[in-house]
Amino acid sequence: MTPTGDIDMIHPRTLLGAALVVLTSVSQAQDSHRDDWLRNPAMGNYKAYAEFKMAHYAQAREVWETLAEVGNGDALFNLGILAEDGLGEPKNMKKAETLYTSSAHAGNFKAQYRLGMLYSAGTLLPRDVERARIFLMLAAQGGDKDATATLVTLGQPTASLAPYQRAEFLNATGEHTQAAALYRQLAEGGDRRAQTRLAWMFEAGRGVVRDLAEAARRFESAAVAGEAEAQYALAVMYRTGKGREHDVAQSRAWLRKAAGQSYPPALAALGSGESTGVK
Repeated sequence: MTPTGDIDMIHPRTLLGAALVVLTSVSQAQDSHRDDWLRNPAMGNYKAYAEFKMAHYAQAREVWETLAEVGNGDALFNLGILAEDGLGEPKNMKKAETLYTSSAHAGNFKAQYRLGMLYSAGTLLPRDVERARIFLMLAAQGGDKDATATLVTLGQPTASLAPYQRAEFLNATGEHTQAAALYRQLAEGGDRRAQTRLAWMFEAGRGVVRDLAEAARRFESAAVAGEAEAQYALAVMYRTGKGREHDVAQSRAWLRKAAGQSYPPALAALGSGESTGVK
């Protein structure tokens, strides 16, 4: 939601990652309309993410539905999150599955990982280990380290999983409160991945009370420790002024750090620098 990232989000994998790129002018995105979003999906995704952060889910959905019409993978993924979590609409896992699948086929690695986890867990969606393997392999091929680690333990009993993988499994079964508690325990022990997942949960109010300031604090902690996903999320917060004071210089600095680790959404943001003002 995850961010793209991002709305990458929401959802610990999620919220709203891939093309939630930073824009030159916040007011330009806020005043934009359908034709603007289609001409510049980066602008549309930015606007939707900003609306999502303010819990304006209907406004975020309007943008993402527009971009989904032209097959934007990030928009499709974020719409899936809204459907799965019931944000501004009734929960609908069948709808979420369809949206995630379309996003995954469009190359979105977050959707690929999410489907892999959902099919592996077999609670929110019917268990299908082979389908889980296919989507996890796609995500792993795209550089997702969590997908690579999950492939190694795919099909094993939950009790045999490492604590972080158990937390990911709990999240995929819809046991968000328990997942958040385990992420918190791991984060307190210095696990920067768990810190990032917990930050996403605070941003979305998934398994915890929604708290954007707490999400920002945890993103920053993980970002300073070197977590690329958190660095990207923090860059978006500094650019939007949601969770952190608006600071373009800080946003650019964190974005470059994430891109330096080959984090795909950050690379995409820098790659579109001519239209976003990020160079």
